[in-house]
Amino acid sequence: MLIAIDGPAGAGKSTVARALAGRLGFTYLDSGAMYRCVGLLALDAPAAAPASLANSARIELVASDRTERAADEPSERTSADRVMLDGRDVTSAIRSPEVSEAASSVAADPGVREALVAKQRELIVSGDWVAEGRDIGTVVAPDAELKVFLTADASERARRRAAELGGDEATVMAEQALRDERDSTRAHSPLQAAPGAVVLDTTGMTIEQVVERISGLAGKRPAQA
Repeated sequence: MLIAIDGPAGAGKSTVARALAGRLGFTYLDSGAMYRCVGLLALDAPAAAPASLANSARIELVASDRTERAADEPSERTSADRVMLDGRDVTSAIRSPEVSEAASSVAADPGVREALVAKQRELIVSGDWVAEGRDIGTVVAPDAELKVFLTADASERARRRAAELGGDEATVMAEQALRDERDSTRAHSPLQAAPGAVVLDTTGMTIEQVVERISGLAGKRPAQA
């Protein structure tokens, strides 16, 4: 079975998807980390074509043996997984504001999206997965058994991101508005709810409540044969 979780930054995708995967015994796919890896490469090699960097990048999402945090902890991201890029651990490096901005920029490149979508499809071709991102249900896996679009009030999303990054909430709000506009209006794979997706507003909800809701939805879908 594949559960696709999409939505804008700060909606709780990463924390929810990881906690949900742990509860259901599924494998977790953080597609955003893959775009962040390409963003990091683009910052390190600004003269290189982002699509070329995406095609050649060796990205590994490695599950940690550490005990995960409780599902209702407020952090937007846990450290339960490591991200390896061409053999080096970039788990922390890809979470900087600069890399976030670079990731949003390279994500608008159709060549980058084509390369990473292919890598993502290779990963989820078999087994049980919870995959999260901005185009999982619309592009990567439109036939997913369960598609969920997480959203939240803009101010709450900004508060969550500011807490995660340790930044100023007003600054995060302004950057978030620009990113939302870019993600939702780009020509290739714009951010939007997939046909048939359950739209879930997480404003005022705890992570545990969101996970419970999606777990219930998953229980109503038959597992993949």
